[in-house]
Amino acid sequence: MRGLPRLAVLPGGKPPESRAAPRRRTPETFSPIAAPTEPSESILKSHYIGSFPAYQGVAASPPEVPLYVGKAVPPGARRGRDELNPPVSPDLYRRLGEHARSIQQAENLELEDFPCRYLVVKHYWIRLAEQVLLQEFRPLWNRVLDGFGNHPPGRGRRNMRRPRWDVVHPGRPWAAELRQEDDPQALRAEISRHFGTASPARGQD
Repeated sequence: MRGLPRLAVLPGGKPPESRAAPRRRTPETFSPIAAPTEPSESILKSHYIGSFPAYQGVAASPPEVPLYVGKAVPPGARRGRDELNPPVSPDLYRRLGEHARSIQQAENLELEDFPCRYLVVKHYWIRLAEQVLLQEFRPLWNRVLDGFGNHPPGRGRRNMRRPRWDVVHPGRPWAAELRQEDDPQALRAEISRHFGTASPARGQD
């Protein structure tokens, strides 16, 4: 489970090998995610190979250590259906596209710094696989900076707290309208503690 097999570029991004600036590279091949040609119920991991100062704890970690773990599940996945012929759908591409837009809207992140891995599985394995990855790697964007995978709240819920992810990475228009309760400097200190005492490198134990 440490190394999901398919290494891809988020929609709109470029493989690290194509960048002019020197970056940490992996020996593997990055592929763009094209239109769906297979069932898209998937578990996915997003990695980080950039230079954002607060994230050097994960950028310097082994390649399989993720910054975020998520999933792509089509609507109605919990209802009974034909498991021998799962539907081909754009849910994986759609979900990764949502993640890509969030990163692109952030003022201090670059999309090309976020390669991802994904594995297409039966939907009843997704929750288990997600929990295994969360417990093994304790990804920062799942454990400390909540809200990366959030959708804009409805009109009647604009008084909600701004997600911690958006406090550290401002830029999503809908999040700017929410109430900020967390101090950015305090969150950066919490990030440092996470990498210092609960580092994702523990996945190597």
